[in-house]
Amino acid sequence: MTYTGTQIELDLEKIENRLEKPDWPLLIAGPCSAESEEQLMDTAVQLMNTKRVSIYRAGLWKPRTRPNMFEGVGKVGLPWLLNVKKQTGLQVATEVATPEHVELALKHDIDVLWIGARTSVNPFSVQAIADALKGTNATVLVKNPVNPDLQLWIGALERINRVGIKRLAAVHRGFSSHEKTVFRNAPMWNIPIELKAACPGLPVICDPSHICGNAGLIPMLAQKALDMDMAGLMIECHNKPECAMSDAGQQLLPTQYGNMIRNLILRSASPAGDAADAGGLLRQLREEIDVFDDELIQKLSLRMQAVAKIGRYKRDNNISILQLHRWSELVRRRIDLGQALGLSEDFLKKLLDLIHQESINIQVEIMNKEKY
Repeated sequence: MTYTGTQIELDLEKIENRLEKPDWPLLIAGPCSAESEEQLMDTAVQLMNTKRVSIYRAGLWKPRTRPNMFEGVGKVGLPWLLNVKKQTGLQVATEVATPEHVELALKHDIDVLWIGARTSVNPFSVQAIADALKGTNATVLVKNPVNPDLQLWIGALERINRVGIKRLAAVHRGFSSHEKTVFRNAPMWNIPIELKAACPGLPVICDPSHICGNAGLIPMLAQKALDMDMAGLMIECHNKPECAMSDAGQQLLPTQYGNMIRNLILRSASPAGDAADAGGLLRQLREEIDVFDDELIQKLSLRMQAVAKIGRYKRDNNISILQLHRWSELVRRRIDLGQALGLSEDFLKKLLDLIHQESINIQVEIMNKEKY
């Protein structure tokens, strides 16, 4: 899918990596919420000692699902973050959800602001924040909206960019879904991938903590994010996760974080990485995939041509479009065949559903045409 009119200029010098490995992705870590000055500083010092973090994050204002939950310490925590910055040399980041938050954070020299998923879903809120940012040189991260809407995500980024903010990045934190999975929020990797295609050069960072909702799953998801060419990671860490006042189950100890980062594997996504392919095997395999993809498209076109013929026959003979028994039998046989050939049942179901929906669309269009 192609999106036009998206021109986001980037200048990320303020969030360049300060790690020993210059090619390492941007690493942001810190507690979900700032709870006390002691907790904030202790966590920051432990993370600094890992030498695997360049930006320290902590939520001061916490938009929660229900009232009477811990909603953050608010502006009281701004001097705490400023002290962390002075004591550790780490840049500091916090979430903003209103123009007042923006003004207070910038007044206290907060380096990076992020717009959360519950805010980016609302264009009015994003525009109000954008207006507050106008004329500043702030660095802003925009998390995806809670619902899987790429245009809404792009719109939020555009609103921030169009008031002159050029130090801008997106954060993939997963999407709400009615389907029950092991994840708190569905990754839906196709959406951040489409964002990268729609906004070339825009850094897209991954927040495995909010996707997983479970600290034990974070290392696996963090590796997946790097394998998907994400520009960095935002990880929630707490000096005492079991005592955390928000999202306790998804926060790592700083030592766990440091071990995880050291064990992550970086893989090249640039053409320069092909230099190691001395025998040309990677190139040959890619060429094979190109051939297979061309054949798939041609076969799908032929299939839909046959569907159109069936649609005309049904129209001319007053036969209904949906033949549920026929489709159920087809799905069963196709899944059995696909599994025998090593394909997953979940993939086959999704593929067949897409093909079936397009077949119905074609037949509906034909049914609504006059007979000739």
